[in-house]
Amino acid sequence: MLGVVPHGSVHDGDFPDPFVLIVGDRSFVYGTQTGDINVQVMESADLARWDHRGDALPELPAWAAAGRTWAPAVLERAGSYVLYYAVRHEGAGRQCISVATSADPAGPFVDRSAEPLIFQADRGGSIDPSPFVDADGAAYLIWKSDDNAVGRTPSLWAAPLQGDGLGLAGEPVELLQAGAPWEKPLVEAPSLVRVADDSYVLFYSGGWWEGDGYAVGYATGTGPLGPFRRETETGPWLASEPGMAGPGGAEVFTDAAGDWRIAFHAWTPPHVGYEDGGVRALWIERLRFEDGRPLLG
Repeated sequence: MLGVVPHGSVHDGDFPDPFVLIVGDRSFVYGTQTGDINVQVMESADLARWDHRGDALPELPAWAAAGRTWAPAVLERAGSYVLYYAVRHEGAGRQCISVATSADPAGPFVDRSAEPLIFQADRGGSIDPSPFVDADGAAYLIWKSDDNAVGRTPSLWAAPLQGDGLGLAGEPVELLQAGAPWEKPLVEAPSLVRVADDSYVLFYSGGWWEGDGYAVGYATGTGPLGPFRRETETGPWLASEPGMAGPGGAEVFTDAAGDWRIAFHAWTPPHVGYEDGGVRALWIERLRFEDGRPLLG
């Protein structure tokens, strides 16, 4: 469905669930925990060569447990930087979403919370936060309810954010539930953009993350809170290709020149899955939209 085969990874180390933030002529990319680093952060001048800056979130809040810190994403708000991330709630034993702040995009971010920002305990938890800023400056947070952790069907959600980004400004709205055959057993990792014709494109991952069937699909809508219509009903938009297995965790952004890009992770065959010695490498590709339809290249 792409029309263009991806070019190759820009970082071969393990860097799952990437989120890219452009700050002037510098770029920062944040990734899921590896080893004892809670939130990976790297910096680049060209989106191709990356310098690792260590741990953007060296300490977790007292209520959180180490070892499952996932899918970080950063929103700039009035000269400050707000980090959203998934983390384990120690008391409940489920994933939830918390928030931290820093004056520097590389961190260190500090989480002063007494409780999670989002915790859908009745739905198995909440993961994969992704901020979106609309044309009018209003900010929203998109995420996944972790229903599959309790044997249920997961969904993607959204809610408006307060002006400082530190709290929700409205009730969560369900955007999309897993349902297409290729998505089984879940959908996750949402990323929302508004394209030139004022339509909204919601990217997401489906399938099982540790296999080569993991892939990226998308839905379209008329506003950041939907309703959304699944466009990849019969198959994914971005799937395994030679040299790239199980792409997912995709985030769409605009670079310093204002051009669309998409960052995602993928296994490098033949090593698919951590038990097989694999890592989820970082890929960044050019993106364009034609009649609301995303295309690589």
